[in-house]
Amino acid sequence: MREIDVLTIDVVSDVMCPWCYIGKRRLDRAQVLAPDIEPVVRWRPFQLDATIPANGMDRQDYLDKKFGRDKAAEMYAQIKETGEVEGIQFAFDRITKSPNTMNAHRLIRWAEVGHQQDAVVESLFELYFTEGEDIGETPVLLGAAREARMDTGLVEEVLATDRDVDEVKKEIELAHELGVQGVPTFIIDQQHILVGAQRAELLADALVQISQEPSFGDEEGLG
Repeated sequence: MREIDVLTIDVVSDVMCPWCYIGKRRLDRAQVLAPDIEPVVRWRPFQLDATIPANGMDRQDYLDKKFGRDKAAEMYAQIKETGEVEGIQFAFDRITKSPNTMNAHRLIRWAEVGHQQDAVVESLFELYFTEGEDIGETPVLLGAAREARMDTGLVEEVLATDRDVDEVKKEIELAHELGVQGVPTFIIDQQHILVGAQRAELLADALVQISQEPSFGDEEGLG
C-alpha cells in the first residue's frame, strides 16, 4: 500500500473575505495535486473588521468608507475575474450587508468537534458570496449548520448565548501574535506559514516539501 503523510493545515480566514474563498478552492485543488498527503485542515478565526456592529452594516457604505467607491469597484471586478477561474461565481451585487462574523466563527469552531468544519465553511462562503445572504443572521447560520448535518437545535441554543466568544477572540489574538496580518494565511505543520491565496500548484509543492523534512511533525504550534 502507498504510504500517506498526515499533515496539519491551519487556515486562518474570515468568511467575509473573498480571497479566503478563492484560497479554499485552491487548497482543495492542491490536495488533489498532492495525493500522497493526507491533510487535516482546521479553520481558524480572523476578523477583517471587528468594529462592524453585531447586526452588520450597509455594504456599500462599508466599502465606500474603507476603500472609496471607484477603488472598491476595481478591486471586486478583479476578484470576480479570479473567482471565475477557480469556479466561483461571485455575485457581489446580491450582497447588501457587510456582516460581523463573530457568530459565524463560533459556528465554525463548534463544527470542528464533528469534523464538519469544511462543510460549514464552504456553505458560509457560498451563502454570502453567491447568494448574498447575511451570514451574521441566526437563520442563515442555522441553514449552514443544517447543510453540514450539525445539531441545529443545539446550535440555535448556544448562538443565543455568549458561549466561546472569548475563545474566538483569543484565537484571533494568537493569530496576530504569530504575525498574521492578512488572510487567508496557511500554517502548515504548525510552523510553516504561507500568506495569501496561493496558487494550488505552489500549495501542493509546499505540502510535499514540508512532509519530506526531517523535522516533520516534531514541532508544537497552534493547539
